[in-house]
Amino acid sequence: MSTTGTTDHEAAGPWGARDGRETAGRLLRAATRSGAHLVAEAAALVQGWAVLADPIAGAVYSTPASAAADGVHAAAAPQEHPYCVQLPAAGAVLVLAPAPTTPAEHTGHVAATTAALLEVRGQRAAELRGEQMRLHTTLIRLLLAGHTSVVTETLGRNTTTATETPCRDTATTTGTGGPCGNRLTHVTVYRLAGADIPAAHQVLWRAVRPSLDPYADACTLLDRLDGELVVAELHHGGDDGRVLRLVSRVSERHRLLAGMAGPLPLAEMATAHSGAAAARHSATPDRRIVPADAVGTSRLAPLLPTVPYARWAQSVLRPLAPAHRHLLLVWLRTGSKPRAAAALGLSAGTVRARIRELARLLGADLEDATAQAHLLLALRAPGPDDGGGNAALPPGPSGPDRLEALPDGLLDTEAVRSWAYGLVGGLEPHLRIALACWLRHHARTAPAAAELHVHRTTLTSWLGRCAEHLAQNLADATVRAELHLALRATRNGPDDPAALPRRGGRTYRRL
Repeated sequence: MSTTGTTDHEAAGPWGARDGRETAGRLLRAATRSGAHLVAEAAALVQGWAVLADPIAGAVYSTPASAAADGVHAAAAPQEHPYCVQLPAAGAVLVLAPAPTTPAEHTGHVAATTAALLEVRGQRAAELRGEQMRLHTTLIRLLLAGHTSVVTETLGRNTTTATETPCRDTATTTGTGGPCGNRLTHVTVYRLAGADIPAAHQVLWRAVRPSLDPYADACTLLDRLDGELVVAELHHGGDDGRVLRLVSRVSERHRLLAGMAGPLPLAEMATAHSGAAAARHSATPDRRIVPADAVGTSRLAPLLPTVPYARWAQSVLRPLAPAHRHLLLVWLRTGSKPRAAAALGLSAGTVRARIRELARLLGADLEDATAQAHLLLALRAPGPDDGGGNAALPPGPSGPDRLEALPDGLLDTEAVRSWAYGLVGGLEPHLRIALACWLRHHARTAPAAAELHVHRTTLTSWLGRCAEHLAQNLADATVRAELHLALRATRNGPDDPAALPRRGGRTYRRL
């Protein structure tokens, strides 16, 4: 925030000529307005710059704004900035860089008073935190229920109280119920899971809320529900990545896995919410945040002939409404009905019943691994709005297509064969047979090991070698679907467990 504090001729005089009570009074009056005004007043009193630096959020308040980087660096490496005065304040570090002519006693008095007032403001914020967290929970649930106008009106009335944020391009603050709340048209959703969610919630709450002053065109809501943390960033269509950087740092520090969906219109909050949960199941310690649009993005689909592929997908999915397709996509991305239920906010029984009904509409056995792989391929096919000229394609000459059978020649192309051999062509025979069996059993180790007549530990070891050789995350349901199709496209005969190379008892031999 730019310096807005009062400057006078007394500030340049010796400390003895100053009135300590007047200095404290000026800081107190600034503190009643906002933390940003308090830091700005401190900078004016020392005739230099002032920054409140947070280890996660970076520069919370900075006067002038150009001093933010210097303040954060000084807080991280104080020995390199001996001219700065630093004091802990409300979980952050207050950094003051006074002018050379400012007496040290005066600078110390300003720093101590400012830090104390920041502590008081922090304690007051902590007292109100419970009420504010309940408000966040209510607003997120209203968004999930589709009451977007209620949420934007509420934010318009409460933004000044909650975040002390004036609108950038108008003299009217958001506390008047004016333009800021009405400009919130889109949402980006993050869903985080891990053992340290409570601590991460507190850190993110502290990092996000005080930093909203320069970001009047956005509002971030946080909610902890069923062991996971939901972060919803409301904005007007442009996501500047600031919250993403905060979530990324918190995920690394607290070892959380996260999914991200958006930006989407506020009316599609439920879609973003479930999409973020589906994406989270594809996250790994090496890639802690996964965007929803990267989950299920097929490397196979762009290789398929566009017209027959799109015609087959439209024909297969014709009986399904958009809500049906979304449910199936979340189910296939998460890899299980209980996970899909948690992502969609439904009971597991409801999801099972709906999938049974959709199986009836599709006329297919959706418990079959091949049918699931084909279904995911159909759901990822280019649609009428993709600019490919695929709108209202007529059905094939033999009538409606079936999910179990792909059109002739769809996978029998040189491009698809090259892709499939590049993916699974180098697997040893016993690893290939084991992987194919495990995929047919929907990634369940016990039944696959029983069919292979090997111990579960042996199968787990083989699967680990498969993942290492393929450089693929076998925990990702969409990766498993593509591997299943690649194995089918490259097999010379049935990948039969009976053909597993053996040498006496339950051992195997390399070929």
